Order: sequence, then C-alpha cells, then structure tokens
Amino acid sequence: MATVVSASLAGGAVAENYRKNPFTLTYQGAITENIKGKVNIHPVTYQLHGIKIVANIYTPPNYDPTKKYPVVVVAHPNGGVKEQVAGLYAQRLAELDYITIAADAAYQGGSEGEPRYVDKPANRIEDIHGMADYISQYAGADTDRIGLLGICGGGGYSIKAAQTDKRFKVVATLSMFDSGLVRRNGYMDSQLDTIQQRLKQATDARAQEAAGGSVIYVGGDNKLTKDQIASLPFELYRQGMEYYQYTHAHPNSSSKYTMSSLLDLMRFDAASNMDLINQPLLMMAGSKADSLYMTEKAFKGATGTKNKELYLIPDATHIETYWVPKYVDQAVDKLIQFYDKNL
Repeated sequence: MATVVSASLAGGAVAENYRKNPFTLTYQGAITENIKGKVNIHPVTYQLHGIKIVANIYTPPNYDPTKKYPVVVVAHPNGGVKEQVAGLYAQRLAELDYITIAADAAYQGGSEGEPRYVDKPANRIEDIHGMADYISQYAGADTDRIGLLGICGGGGYSIKAAQTDKRFKVVATLSMFDSGLVRRNGYMDSQLDTIQQRLKQATDARAQEAAGGSVIYVGGDNKLTKDQIASLPFELYRQGMEYYQYTHAHPNSSSKYTMSSLLDLMRFDAASNMDLINQPLLMMAGSKADSLYMTEKAFKGATGTKNKELYLIPDATHIETYWVPKYVDQAVDKLIQFYDKNL
C-alpha cells in the first residue's frame, strides 16, 4: 500500500498547495489568472432559500456574452468542494466551449448554512436545482442546452435531480456514489448488522440538537498518517484520504457530517425511480473501481430512456478518475462526445 500512496503523492505534487493558486484551486492545470481569449473563472454568490451559496463559473475561450453557449452544471463529491475535482471538470469542459458552474453545497465548503456540515439528500438535490436557476440567468447561457455532470456523491444527487428537473436535457455521472445506500448498509454492505444501532445514534443526536445541545458529528478532520491510510479497509477510502488530505487538500473540504443527517441519508436511495429519467444518460466509472456496483445498479434501473450508455474507463479506480491525467482525458473525451451529440 505504501507504493500506492507514494505514487499518488508524486502525481499530485503540482496541485498539492492551494495557497499557490489565487482562486485556491487544487487541481493540476488550474487557472491562475483570467487572460483575454482564454477560459476565465468568475467567483459568484447567490441566495438559495436564504443561504448564501458560493460558486465558480467558467466561461469559454473568447467568450462573448451576446452569443449562446451550452451549459453544464457540475455537482461535487461528498466532502468535496468546487476547487477540487468539480472545478477540474468544469474547467476542462469550458475549454471546449461550454459555460460551466461548480458550487459548494449548502452547509458545506464556502457556502453558508448552520449547523455546519449538515448532509441531507434533499439539500444536495436542491443545490443542483439552484445551480440551474442561477446559470440560466447568466449572460450567454442557452437554457435549451443545459447538461448535468455529477461526480461521486454529486452523481447520486444528480440522477435524482434529473428525474424531475427537465431543464437538464442530458445527465452524466462519474464514479457515482449512492450516499443513502452506503450510509445505510455500509460500503460494499459492510455494516448491515449495525443499521438499527446507527439509527438510534442518529435519533439521539437529533433529539440532543432539538433540546439545544451540541451537534454530534460522524467523521472528522484529523489528518491520517500514511500508515493509517494504508490500514483503511477499502481502496476508495484509502485513495480518498490521500486525495483529500494530501494531494488535493483544501481547507473548506471536510469528510465529517452531522450524525442527525443519517435520519435522512439512511432512508434515501439514489437509484430509486430511475425510470423517471427520459433524458440521454451517460454513466462513467473506472473499470477497477470498488464503487462500480452503485453505478451498475442505477444504470440497470434507467428504463425510461433508450439513449443511455455505461462507459468504463479501463484500469481506473474511483478516485483516480478525479485527477490522473490519462483517466481524466478519457472521461472528458467521452463527455464532450455525449454533450455535443445530445445538447
């Protein structure tokens, strides 16, 4: 396992210090300044149900606000922020003449919302609707050509949003993670024996909050050592800790969430009602991702569209689709073919 950590750390060395980027972007090849004729980044804020949301909009090279451009809304992973993988894919798609938006979820990242790190599916889905609301009013945005890209947990929430929000003409996911399934059953069904125990803990945590007591959190921000990372039980978690705590760390990114959120998470199922998706659907995942079972389940249920494709990125794991250049290139190539054809 030490070899994997070393390889990842070496590969992410260029991106590892967010302080070196004026927009605090952590990914390789990130914009460092807005240059005329190039992709530009525009930090914005807007209100969503009384909560201030922070977002980055990326505009294409030679952007002309009087023209019309296709749009892609990008939803970030669980625990992630817009400056990480969501920003990378937003920038890459903007390079190919799309206006894109990546926002921090409400209660998370740089967005407002108290208590911090509430992680309820309804909020995350509403975040995606809210991005569509905002970008639809942006100069140059073609509201008849809005696409959606959800990554990891953002993928699970994106397929739920697209089931009912038909402003999204197409929907794509990358390394989709069903937050409800995993919070309920454990990753790869590893916690089936403790479901009722964890529900009791979540119930007690909500009762404590309602009585004015302190907020209880699951997880934390303590940085793990390489040996601790190597001892984690699943590849997704091992490589995820490397990504979020070492190679692409950002101070607004946190893996913790309120324990009371489990009341909502554990009754949520991203893969339910997949038949409501009648838009073109592309679901991408690494062929070696231990999370692949979630993408396969959701894809199988998508019976409402004949235009659908499951695309496996050869040899990639879940986290490697976030940053390894050859895998990102393959994903972007597939996305642009999909969006160009269907938007």
